[in-house]
Amino acid sequence: MSLRRQCELLNIDRSRHYYVPKEESPLRLQLKREIDMIYTEHPDKGSRRIAKDLQGLGYDAGRDLVRVLMQEMGIEALYAKPNLSKRHSSHKIYPYLLRGVEIVRPNQVWSTDITYVPMRQGFMYLTAVIDWWSRCVLSWRVSNTLNGEFCREVVKEALKKGKPEIFNTDQGSQYTSPEFIEILLKVGISVSMDGRGRALDNVFIERLWRTVKYEDIYLKDYESGKDLHNGIREYFLYYNEERLHSSLGYKTPRSIYGG
Repeated sequence: MSLRRQCELLNIDRSRHYYVPKEESPLRLQLKREIDMIYTEHPDKGSRRIAKDLQGLGYDAGRDLVRVLMQEMGIEALYAKPNLSKRHSSHKIYPYLLRGVEIVRPNQVWSTDITYVPMRQGFMYLTAVIDWWSRCVLSWRVSNTLNGEFCREVVKEALKKGKPEIFNTDQGSQYTSPEFIEILLKVGISVSMDGRGRALDNVFIERLWRTVKYEDIYLKDYESGKDLHNGIREYFLYYNEERLHSSLGYKTPRSIYGG
């Protein structure tokens, strides 16, 4: 029996299958946590500047070690954004459709991305779909791998709530794969992809990662995958339903998105 069918029969979200944190030594985990915090606050910093910051905090961390850790985390020092999703040379790359476009309504533009999540005894990855106009988080998943399946699942879940005119991603292989693109094209959604290394092309979800990390993940220091899942679920309920956004005229994302 397939994993999907087993989860359906047991009424379990299939993404729980992945809730086993990656394990590493305490020192490397602590260094990655510090790197993640520095990079989330200053995404323009590469391995040299982050190594200097770590040394200022008292860590014996040279640039070579920091570069290795950043590569393991999926952060590319040459670019101004996390490079968790690697480009596949044979996949079609779609143009960026949003330069100069005014965002004026819900379901005009959605986007998705992946971010590294430090935990007390390991790490996982978080992905989400966000509506640009309202900043509403429409769906999310956590995983201990960077495979394309959890990226496709999060989009399928979001599409149960609506349909955007344009869907924006980076150029990672999870998003350029035929399986992912087919989900969008078969329902008439235009595909947009960030310019190579341009973090600001997907600025709203980059801001979401900073918010969720500083308001929840860094504060909670989750120990298990189950704790992470439950905590993120509670946070996104708060984020959508209660958290007032100054950019939204001090209204909540859900009240702006509707539904």
